[in-house]
Amino acid sequence: MEGKLICWDGREIALPDATAWQFRYGRGTPCDSFLLTCLWEPEGEDALAEAVTFTAAENGETVFTGVVDECERGWTEQGGFLTISGRSMAARLLDNEALGMEYQVAVWQDILRDHVTPYGIQALPGVSLPAVPGFVVETGSSEWQVVYEFCRYYGGITPRFDRLGRLVATPWPEGERIKLGENGAITALTLRDQRYGVLSQVLVRDRTTQAVQKVENTDFARRGGLCRRVLTMPGRSSYQAMRWSGDYQLAQSREELRQLELELPGAFLAWPGDLVELAPRYPVGRGLWRVAEMTCGLDGGGLHTKLTLGVPDELQ
Repeated sequence: MEGKLICWDGREIALPDATAWQFRYGRGTPCDSFLLTCLWEPEGEDALAEAVTFTAAENGETVFTGVVDECERGWTEQGGFLTISGRSMAARLLDNEALGMEYQVAVWQDILRDHVTPYGIQALPGVSLPAVPGFVVETGSSEWQVVYEFCRYYGGITPRFDRLGRLVATPWPEGERIKLGENGAITALTLRDQRYGVLSQVLVRDRTTQAVQKVENTDFARRGGLCRRVLTMPGRSSYQAMRWSGDYQLAQSREELRQLELELPGAFLAWPGDLVELAPRYPVGRGLWRVAEMTCGLDGGGLHTKLTLGVPDELQ
């Protein structure tokens, strides 16, 4: 593991080999995070307080880019140590409050100009997100909320950050599948079906016109699901905003209806969005899954990876 700190003035600090580390990756929310500990013998000026960002590489490939939240160093009976923790570049949008405003018509370029690029964040070319008439940025919203609502409510895309710290607003790629068969090195497997919290119906009501739109999870309702929510939207809400809010609530609740957890020896074996074709020796969890979250690390037990998998069609 090769770690590097970048200071606010551009100076770089190469970190010694890590003795323990952990990286957590999701699909945008909550923020990805890292924790790294290494041996440390200070030499010359202590510039660690000036560190702003962090990058990590494994076998020449960048595996994390993010901001430094906390840096600890000192001594114990075992010697000097350095521990650094932080989050992905999404933290810059999470930590900054947006200026309340209303766009006559908002397009993706407006969102990037006003809420993303001022924080030094690069955005990859995305899909063609729709223009949104009357898009409102509520006072008190974080910049991340602005980006998320524009992409998810109106475009049906969950924004996320890649391992190079770039904002991505595209669907998951349908690339190669990772195959884990009967001889796959799976150290633990847990399949969970969770009905609690899954919605069967959402009613979306316009505050001014009192118009009500109904959105249903017909598959869950067919299987005996009965859980309804009623949302009251501001009077300025368009039909599209109402539709996406209802669909969004259903989609969020469906994500945890069926989940699979895998534990594997090794690190960086899969990434959020990857497709995993599973055929374990027991008839549990077989089929095609998509990685929703990945945590990997190095500790006294060696390298390890934990994957949380979901039904591909339910993970946007």
